[in-house]
Amino acid sequence: MDSMELEREKGITIQSAATYCNWIATEPVTGKKENYHVNIIDTPGHVDFTIEVERALRVLDGAVLVLCAVAGVQSQTTTVDRQMRRYNVPRISFINKMDRPGANPWRVIDQIRTKLRMPAAAVQVPIGVEDDLRGVVDLVRWKAIYHEGEKGQVVIEKDEIPEEVLELAKKKRAELIEQLAEVDEQIGDMVIMEEEPNTEQLVAAIRRATCGLKFSPVFMGSAIKNTAVQPMLDGVCAYMPTPSESVVTARDSTLPVNAPLIPLVPAAAAPLVVLAFKLEEGRFGQLTYMRIYQGSIRKGQFIFHARTGKKIKVSRLVRMHSNEMEDVDHIGPGEICAIFGIECASGDTFTDGSTNYTMSSMFVPEPVISLALKPVGQESPNFSRALNRFRREDPTFRVHIDPESKETIISGMGELHLEIYVERMRREYNVDCTTGKPRVAYREAITARADFSYTHKKQTGGAGQFARVIGWIEPMEKDEETGKDVAFVNQLMGTNIPHQYIPGCEKGFFEALEKGTLAGAPITGTRFVLTDGLAHIVDSSELAFRLAVIGAIREIYFKAQPVILEPIMTVEVIAPSEFQSAVIGGVNTRRGTILNSDVREDEFTITAEVPLNDMFGYSNALRGVTQGKGEFTMEYKTHAPVLPNLQKELSEAYRKSLPQAKK
Repeated sequence: MDSMELEREKGITIQSAATYCNWIATEPVTGKKENYHVNIIDTPGHVDFTIEVERALRVLDGAVLVLCAVAGVQSQTTTVDRQMRRYNVPRISFINKMDRPGANPWRVIDQIRTKLRMPAAAVQVPIGVEDDLRGVVDLVRWKAIYHEGEKGQVVIEKDEIPEEVLELAKKKRAELIEQLAEVDEQIGDMVIMEEEPNTEQLVAAIRRATCGLKFSPVFMGSAIKNTAVQPMLDGVCAYMPTPSESVVTARDSTLPVNAPLIPLVPAAAAPLVVLAFKLEEGRFGQLTYMRIYQGSIRKGQFIFHARTGKKIKVSRLVRMHSNEMEDVDHIGPGEICAIFGIECASGDTFTDGSTNYTMSSMFVPEPVISLALKPVGQESPNFSRALNRFRREDPTFRVHIDPESKETIISGMGELHLEIYVERMRREYNVDCTTGKPRVAYREAITARADFSYTHKKQTGGAGQFARVIGWIEPMEKDEETGKDVAFVNQLMGTNIPHQYIPGCEKGFFEALEKGTLAGAPITGTRFVLTDGLAHIVDSSELAFRLAVIGAIREIYFKAQPVILEPIMTVEVIAPSEFQSAVIGGVNTRRGTILNSDVREDEFTITAEVPLNDMFGYSNALRGVTQGKGEFTMEYKTHAPVLPNLQKELSEAYRKSLPQAKK
């Protein structure tokens, strides 16, 4: 499904791709064949393209977590696990690459339980290992499944379990029942009564526990050889929820924010509710990917944008197969489709106009790295066209003009993320760009409470400006539910500040947060509490109060003991065992803190927390010390205070860059 030239070159998925297929599954209890319609989204594994996973999980009813039989649970797996939990997506796990030397599915299952804290058990046992992988034993139906033919398409089922895996299969089936007993009451009761569950009871229990987000059945095989892929697809049909079983809710925008949510019913006759989850610039204009939760869409129908109320005609309706399109006249509930010619943003809701339903959007992480970008030679309109397109398609890709240096700054989730976009500009828009040194997204935060009583006075000819604000600023922890760590709190008693000027005070607070006076970075982790003030009947205005709040924060900012925060990354390095000491030494010199190390027969993995500022150029350094055999991944974890000497350097550099310093 990787259709982009760059994806094929680098061997990684960059953009998620959707497709649709039919799968004739074998029912595990009756053995009958049932036809299922399956909508699939293939998402990237690399953490820099995390928004693609985020928006796919927002609209899917279930997921297959693909793990490597050798590497096991990696740092990216942990990120995807967190995203699945955020959207309550049930998952089955598939241990791939079982034909590789060093494949150990039991170690991987143990990691799912310990690292991801997800009860899991194998529903299959491999027949043969590494190069000798011939098939699997289905522990639920107690059958041996073999694969023959060039692409493993000939599936042969036998009731006789091979002698060499019989003992292991019995042991793993007992383990499956034991794991289910801990998460499912019915199986738990049977185990206490020393009863053996039959196939029907086992299938029902796995389905209940998987849909209830309490358990993950683990399948295993080799995708490249098509070994055990078919039983895994049968497992998707048997253990994953159908659209009618998924609990999806929407909010009625005419009701108060705290009103109960409305459950959606995936019925074709119900009022239409659709979520736009991905935008793509196609050959024929903007292509909007949509998931239909309720109702159905027909070609030529009118739909309404829930946020703007705009009426839009569906002129062309397509079903996507990666980059190929299939024109359709009608799409029903539970399906994914794409529509041309709609102006909207990722996460917008569309209805048929009979309801005021809106659905919650997806979580968008903040960028952690920036680059200055400059086109080579004369600037062409394609430069801004490309940036606008990428910004619309990818909410984690940001573009702004630096007000001081007048440079174009692009920000994203990592070096590879930005590198891919620069390369796409060259290939798709013929715009060669030079990039500046990567810059870290520093933040500032206060560590102590500071009280203010500030008067803003300005007298010119005619009406002047007058505003007094009294209150305090204090540090604030991040709210887990909303993800916000800044807040404006109005604790005014009486009418010393007329209520029409309060929005001006709030605007002033958020404006002051845009740039701290320590290093010019955005301020986070701050609560502004307004308790009193004073207004003048003639000279006060919203502008005066806005400026008064900005002035108050600047005046007392240093009393609140501000610190500069830098992004800390979780770095995972995998390399051959003989280079372990050199790799650990390299991480230590980059101010890294090693959290965990895992040594296997011929390779080791270390997990560390390292400041992003020290990670630039690490890929070349790692290749150097491991003879090109080491690889690493990193993802943003948090912002943490910088060392005092670095804070001093950054503050001095910022002061020198200010216009008055230059004069």
